[in-house]
Amino acid sequence: MGCMKLIFENGKYWWMLPAALLTGCMVGPDYVRPQLDIPAAYSEPTAGWKHAHPSDEKLDATWWIPYGDETLNQLMSEIDINNQNLKAAEARYRQAQAQLRATTANLFPTLNANVSTGRGQSANLGGSGTQRGPTDQYHFSLNAAWDIDLWGRVQRSVEAQTANIQVTEAQLAALRLSTQTALLQAYIALRVGDAQQKLMEETVEAYARSLEMTQNRYQAGIITRADVSQAQTQLESARTQLIDLEISRIQSRNALALLVGKVPSQFSLAFLDTLPLKLPEIPVTVDSEWLERRPDVAAAERRVAVANAEIGVAQAAFYPSLTLSASGGYQANRWSDWFDVPGRVWSLGAGLAQLIFDGGRRSAMKDSMVAAYDATVADYKQTVLIAFQEVENQLTTLRVLDDEWRSQQAALSAARDTEALILNQYKAGTTTYINVVVAQTARLNAENNTIRLRGRQLAASVALINALGGGWPGLVSLP
Repeated sequence: MGCMKLIFENGKYWWMLPAALLTGCMVGPDYVRPQLDIPAAYSEPTAGWKHAHPSDEKLDATWWIPYGDETLNQLMSEIDINNQNLKAAEARYRQAQAQLRATTANLFPTLNANVSTGRGQSANLGGSGTQRGPTDQYHFSLNAAWDIDLWGRVQRSVEAQTANIQVTEAQLAALRLSTQTALLQAYIALRVGDAQQKLMEETVEAYARSLEMTQNRYQAGIITRADVSQAQTQLESARTQLIDLEISRIQSRNALALLVGKVPSQFSLAFLDTLPLKLPEIPVTVDSEWLERRPDVAAAERRVAVANAEIGVAQAAFYPSLTLSASGGYQANRWSDWFDVPGRVWSLGAGLAQLIFDGGRRSAMKDSMVAAYDATVADYKQTVLIAFQEVENQLTTLRVLDDEWRSQQAALSAARDTEALILNQYKAGTTTYINVVVAQTARLNAENNTIRLRGRQLAASVALINALGGGWPGLVSLP
């Protein structure tokens, strides 16, 4: 109420009164973004990775391109078209825009027209003894009314609705990002399953050859029946694992179908022999400023702005309301006399209303709005803390998985060498088949672990991109 207080307490500013009446003076606190004590960067060391800063360039909306998969690109393009959750969020965004227009309309006067006709007879009050006959009445009027936003109630409501639009916009962006990351995670799971299935198919073929070899050696009297049984058991176990992999692939495919708005029977993806996805290059430092791009953080901050404006709306209820009104028109007993000067009617008026007693309702409403504001501030700070936790977790995960990847490569190479050596020894008759089974099982486990580890790296990179609100500037894939 600063400007009106200045006008009424200091007479030299009387000339500002018309402008103040037209624009109003907003009561309640002006919005100040809550302060957060946050570090400049994350604690997780990532030495050797690429440097990047928020000022480098804007993020690319198609952040998944560095994964280098054309099928993935096509699936991502279908999300905005067919995903029903996104359609609902987009509709809520349009609803918020319409609500803002409706609230803004309260700043302007209203005008309505009225046309009526009727026939009636009035009582004779003159005492002449004669009764006037019934007469026709024709009435036309224009009525204008303007509730002056003297204390900024409507303006604070507009402020709240504007911030609410930004909330719904951020929610839409958050839902889009989470849907995109969910799609990529499901796609990674499907392609990892494809790679595992290809590995098991090759393993089944290799075990079938081993069984044939043991059968030939048994028929030649070189080995015992036990070796054939071990080879048979090994082959059937591999076949069982191969069949079981189909369950995971179907579940991943159905998850993808849901995300792109299709029923599973209408959705299919071709099987791939290899894992086609590339691993993005992770930045060496991640500035905390990047969290400002996270849609959920932005939405939480905008909710604080909404709650702050609603305090002003509640505060304005303590002050009187001013309404200006005007009407004009014509009234006559005949249509032909409607627009004659004697039939012209008009009125001007102003009304000032003040609620004297309400049992504490307004105070309670303001206290409620203040409490709601405090809650949104706490929610905002908690959202930021969770964002830091998620980024730190994924940075740590990626660093550890990078070390694990190098170790796994060495383990895989050793397992392959051991399998080849033991198999040659068995063919030469210097070792038993149980050693072949052990070596082949170790090699299969190493192959599977390598595929799963690459899938975990890919999934962690997606989680980091999601935690940072859509990647980082200069996002590229590793060669």
